[in-house]
Amino acid sequence: MSQISKIDYESPIGVIEITGTENAVISILFSDAETAENKINESTPRVLADCYHQLDEYFKGTRREFSFPYRMEGTDFQKSVWSALTKIQYGETGSYKDIAVSIGNEKAIRAVGSANGRNKLSIVIPCHRIIGSNGTLTGYAGGLWRKEWLLRHENFSSKKTIDFS
Repeated sequence: MSQISKIDYESPIGVIEITGTENAVISILFSDAETAENKINESTPRVLADCYHQLDEYFKGTRREFSFPYRMEGTDFQKSVWSALTKIQYGETGSYKDIAVSIGNEKAIRAVGSANGRNKLSIVIPCHRIIGSNGTLTGYAGGLWRKEWLLRHENFSSKKTIDFS
């Protein structure tokens, strides 16, 4: 098993802890820390450094997609939900129902919500782009204020909708 490394990124909406191996990022989660404790340095695995720099570009508004390797760890159902989430483009939103329909399980709306809440790759697997069917903000593990910030950052317009094609 590969060694697990951690670095922290100080975003405009709080410290983000990036965890991974030399091969893939395995989590990107908001931390309760007030400042970065695990600084990026010369021994940081390249994959984590790439994630760090791409998050920095995202928050500066110069990146809309991510290209570093990551690994989704969960059940097959969770992975199908998370994969569907990646099809929601920057500045667009979708609902739990949209995701359930896209994975061929229209009645699994609650299970989709549960899987969405277990996403460990925040921002990159854009669970913040899920809103209520009525257009309202729904739960977000990082806090609704962060979700609102991220949607505003992406210039979300209620006219933009999900396209799974």
